[in-house]
Amino acid sequence: MRFPYEIKDPVHGFIRASEAEITIIDSRPIQRLRRIKQLAMADLTYPGAVHTRFLHSLGVMHLADLMASRLVELGHMTEDGLALARVAGLVHDVGHGPGSHVFEEVLAEKGLTHEKVGLWLLKSSELGDLLEEQGFSRSEVASVAFGGTVKGEAEVVAKMFWGVLSPDTMDYLVRDSHFTGVGYGRIDIGRLVNTMNMVEGELAIQYPGGLTSFEDYVVSRLQMFNAVYFHKTVRAANVMLARAMEWADEYIGLTDLKDVDFFLSLDDCYIRTALITLEPYDDLSKLAKELMERLEARRLVKCVYERPVEGREDLLANVLNRPSVRKKLEEEIAEEAGVEPERVFVDAPSVPSIPMRPGGELAQVRFFEVKEGTKRLMDQSEVHSIVLGLCKYVDLVRIYAFPEHREAVGKACQKVLGTKPPNRRVAL
Repeated sequence: MRFPYEIKDPVHGFIRASEAEITIIDSRPIQRLRRIKQLAMADLTYPGAVHTRFLHSLGVMHLADLMASRLVELGHMTEDGLALARVAGLVHDVGHGPGSHVFEEVLAEKGLTHEKVGLWLLKSSELGDLLEEQGFSRSEVASVAFGGTVKGEAEVVAKMFWGVLSPDTMDYLVRDSHFTGVGYGRIDIGRLVNTMNMVEGELAIQYPGGLTSFEDYVVSRLQMFNAVYFHKTVRAANVMLARAMEWADEYIGLTDLKDVDFFLSLDDCYIRTALITLEPYDDLSKLAKELMERLEARRLVKCVYERPVEGREDLLANVLNRPSVRKKLEEEIAEEAGVEPERVFVDAPSVPSIPMRPGGELAQVRFFEVKEGTKRLMDQSEVHSIVLGLCKYVDLVRIYAFPEHREAVGKACQKVLGTKPPNRRVAL
């Protein structure tokens, strides 16, 4: 491949791009990502966190290139697979809406994800046509980028994206660390890439050579969730934005994904303007506008209760995946506190400490060893590492309330949910 273009990135340095990739980059669906912040409202806590999904997409393309080039060098992939990996990295986040993952919380009410939206865009927008014109298979790119059935060399590329060492995860760790200014996500990407190989059809990490870098990778991801993604003030702002979009959805049609042109107009600026200028039709639309006004003034809801979820079997874990349970809990707490249910916000973010495959299955960590020139996949029981015990879900439940209701809602939470001490922000 020829790469006549270079794009200066503050994290990775110069990112190369081919003629075909520049054509795709300059399309409306990709350019729209310039107007969507990677971390939604996190800049209200970390002022430097104003980087975009566009920057992240370029970074994922770059890291996909590093990983695929390694596999080409080892004879597991051809230049065609390398090209597929790069373009899949470029388009993988095209389905994100305003507020990035916050919008996905709103989409979840309709059973949608940004991967499903991305698949829809590849089928319905100019992006899919551009991919075909540049020599790519629309369905193959979609299967790798958003999850789907793949065959042949595309299966190797898919294992890169949906395995433990995902170029997506590696880029957002180093990028979010850089822009927020925290030091936890600075992982050794070069060492991770150079110790991986395809062994018995699986993408694996060499043992013991790659173990220390892998341990740092897992711990860094957990620390970033503690310090940034699940930070209680970051989540306060994002919960407010999510609830405002949810309550306004009926009036401005955010999740009515029928018109491509309308979706491509959805960005952070659009949602801010739509909510600030929203003509209140009822109590919910009035509250949606109020939440946006409070965000504008950084008058955030306050955390009044916090509790780790110790394992997926904890009864409180029901809140994590069932909005109806969350709403019922909000109503119960609000009644006890003597406030409106819409003035209580239950937040139950959940994420595995390692990436997931499409469909919600945890990606399996694989290691291999080399003995007498022969590579062999190892059983996890043979790998001596404390971090393998950390490869599970990171869950917690927080309750937020407006400052003026802080005391009443806090007491109600203690009565409804108990007084179990939240001695850690995240249960490990």
